[in-house]
Formats: sequence, C-alpha cells, structure tokens
Amino acid sequence: MLNVQICRGGTLPFKFNLSAQNFCGDNFLDSGKFIGDIKISGEIYNDGLKVVARGKIICRKIFNCDRCLTEATENQIIDFDEEINRADIIDETVDITELIRDTLIVSQPIQNLCKADCKGLCPVCGKNLNDGECNCNRFCVDPRLAPLLNFKSIEEV
Repeated sequence: MLNVQICRGGTLPFKFNLSAQNFCGDNFLDSGKFIGDIKISGEIYNDGLKVVARGKIICRKIFNCDRCLTEATENQIIDFDEEINRADIIDETVDITELIRDTLIVSQPIQNLCKADCKGLCPVCGKNLNDGECNCNRFCVDPRLAPLLNFKSIEEV
C-alpha cells in the first residue's frame, strides 16, 4: 500500500521506489509489462477545501511492437494530478495505490510501436520491413473495385 500523509492547509512531498514485478505483476497490462523499478514522486496538497495528489511516475515497459512484432522497451514518464475523495482519508493518511495503478493503465498508448516510423511486416512474405525491403508485389486490388481494371482509357480506344 502506498500510504501518504496529509497535512492540514499545506503541502507534503512523497516518494516511492517499487519493484514493478511486486506492484504490477505479469498480467497487469494486455500489451506488455513493466520491468525494473517504478519511481513515484509528488506531493499531497490540502487547502482545506480539497486534497490533491500530483506528481510523476517513471517506469520502463517491455512489449511486442504492434506492427513488426519485435520486442521493444520504452521509458515512460507519466504525470498525474488527481483530487482525492475525502472518504478515502483515514487518520490523516490516504492510500494512493489505486490512483497510481489507474494512472499507469490509462496512460498506455493504444498502439505500442518500437519506433514512430515502424514499417511493419510484409503482408506477403512476412519480412520485417524495418530490416530492408523485400521483392514481393504488395499491390492489392480491392475485390469490389477489380472490375474497373477492365475499363480502357480514352487513349487506348
């Protein structure tokens, strides 16, 4: 549990260094897993009206690229700024474990790419196009438009 102390009318810093394996486990994400340590730092702000947790999460993720299927790693820095529900505060402390887990999940990209310009795999032979081109003819005609190939242009008539 990541328990953080709250002060009345002020700001208190917090810092955690957790093992990704212990905090997340292997089945935390469908699209990869976190490795190494997860570093969490920030502050709890209390102005008497609301309590806010803000800070950053630094972690490392290992995954298979969605285009070329090669294994890749990515360093992530994720900022968070969340209001704490007063009902979650017990004895001037709050558990931010779920806040951190939810932030990690929501911050993941929809598509995991080894690099922004990943070329993916050849749909014919399966070669990784990041390693070089293949000699396959990848021209595919939409079957619904295939009859248009039989039309002759005005120059041909």
